[in-house]
Amino acid sequence: MTFLEAAGRWFLESGIQGPDGGVARYYRSNERQNAPVSTEITGYTLSILLFLHQRTGNAAYLDAAIRAARFLTRQGWHRELGTFPYEQLDAGGGYAYFFDCGIIVRGLVSAWKTTQDSEFLETGVAGGHAMLADFAGARAIHPILALPEKHPVEQPARWSTRPGCYQLKSALAWRELFEVTGDEHFLHGYESALGYALENDPEFLPGTDDRHGVMDRLHAYSYFLEGLLPVLDRAECLKAFRAGLDRAAGYLRDIAPSFARSDVYAQVLRVRVLADARGAVELDERAAAHEAEQAASFQADGTDPAHHGGFVFGRKDGADLPFMNPVSTAFCVHALALWQDHKTGRVPKSEIARQAAI
Repeated sequence: MTFLEAAGRWFLESGIQGPDGGVARYYRSNERQNAPVSTEITGYTLSILLFLHQRTGNAAYLDAAIRAARFLTRQGWHRELGTFPYEQLDAGGGYAYFFDCGIIVRGLVSAWKTTQDSEFLETGVAGGHAMLADFAGARAIHPILALPEKHPVEQPARWSTRPGCYQLKSALAWRELFEVTGDEHFLHGYESALGYALENDPEFLPGTDDRHGVMDRLHAYSYFLEGLLPVLDRAECLKAFRAGLDRAAGYLRDIAPSFARSDVYAQVLRVRVLADARGAVELDERAAAHEAEQAASFQADGTDPAHHGGFVFGRKDGADLPFMNPVSTAFCVHALALWQDHKTGRVPKSEIARQAAI
C-alpha cells in the first residue's frame, strides 16, 4: 500500500470524521479518543479529500468531501451571526478566528468547483464577505472575534492570537473569491493583507527565545510563504519568498534534532516544489529530498485503523508525540505527492493553480 492509499484509508476509516461530516481536531493516541470537532480542521480535510478524489478517482473520497462541505454549510456556518464559530458556541458565547474562516471558505470554493453545488459557493461567498466586514482593521486583520458581539480580542501570548504575516494564507480566500465572482472588494482585501504581511515578515522569525516556540512559528511562517505563491511574478514578493524560504529551512534544520513538526517539513517542501513548478525559484534538490524523507517518516503503521496511515504531529528528542493529526496528514500527503510529481517531471497544472489550498 502506498503512502497516499494508507493516508486516504485513515481519513475514511479511522473515525477522525464523524457520520455528519465534521472532523476532529486530532486523535490522542495515548488516551484513545478524538478531540472535539473543529470547523477549521473540517475545512482542511475537505480540501485533502477533494485532492485524493482528483488523484485516484475513488468516489469514497468525494462522498466524504461532500459530507464535510455540508457539515460546514449546515452546522459550521452560523446564519444568525454570519460567521463560522470556532468549534461550538456555548451559552456564554464563543469565538471566531479569521484564519479558520479563510481555510473553510477555500475548502467550500474547491468543493463548488468540483461539484457545482451552489450551496457551497453561496456559503463561501457569505463567509468571504463576513471576513471583510468583521475582521479587517485599520492596518491589520483582527485574528479573533468574541461572539456574539464580534468584538476584537487581544491575547498577546501566542502568534495565533495576534496579527501577523501568516494570515496571508487565509486571505487567499478573498483572491479566490474574486476569481470566481469578479467582486473587486475581495481582491482589495487580499492586496491589503499582502501589504501588511510584507511589512510584518521581518519581525515574525524567530519571534521568541524558545527554540521549540520557533518551530511552532515556522509552521505559521510557512503559511506566509504559501500566501505569496500566486504573486511571485512581483519582484518584491519574489525577494521576500526567496529570503523567507532560506530562513525557514535554516531554522528547521537547526531545531529539528530536539523538536520537529511533520507539517513544517511538508510545508517547506511544498512551497519549494510549487515555486519551482511556477518557474520562480529553482528547486534545491538535496534539501527537498531530505524534507521529503523526514516528512514521510512521520506516517504511522500497524493494524489499528485509528493510527495506520495517519501522520504524527511531531517528534521531541526522538519520541513521537501522541497526536494523530488531520492537518499534518493532509500537508504531508499533498507535499509528498507533489514531490513524486516533480521527480517524474510532471507537476500537474491543477496543483500549480491550487496555490496550496490544502
